[in-house]
Amino acid sequence: MSEELVGVLYAEDDPDDRLLAREAWEDSRALNPLDFVEDGEELLEYLRREGRHAGRTGAQPGVILLDLNMPRMDGRAALAEIKKDPELRRIPVVVLTTSKASEDVLKSYDLGVAGFIVKPPTFEALTNVLRKVDEYWLKLVRLPAP
Repeated sequence: MSEELVGVLYAEDDPDDRLLAREAWEDSRALNPLDFVEDGEELLEYLRREGRHAGRTGAQPGVILLDLNMPRMDGRAALAEIKKDPELRRIPVVVLTTSKASEDVLKSYDLGVAGFIVKPPTFEALTNVLRKVDEYWLKLVRLPAP
């Protein structure tokens, strides 16, 4: 089990969903930092330290939470870019989306996603999901060294 805090990056375009996720993360008592980007393009800029994230310092996130349906670049396209980049492809990406479509599940796994979670309908359920993400990905699993 890892004792070191590992960051989580959540790509989510909806400001209300970001606020709910922030509150649920805090309610889950996760100690690891949670940051947000608003779409796939910003996600790649963040990871590649480009654009408005050019001055970003610190380690890469240990896990990426990814919404599929976002403007500019959706989660599917961003996932494909991450998984073909040798500097980024080892970062586990977990889809967290409202889509229940079988084709989205299959395509996500084909592109290399580590997990697919349908966003729960209530705040309490979201808190529980994020607690489990924290427990599994940040406490139980051994992540690749940055």
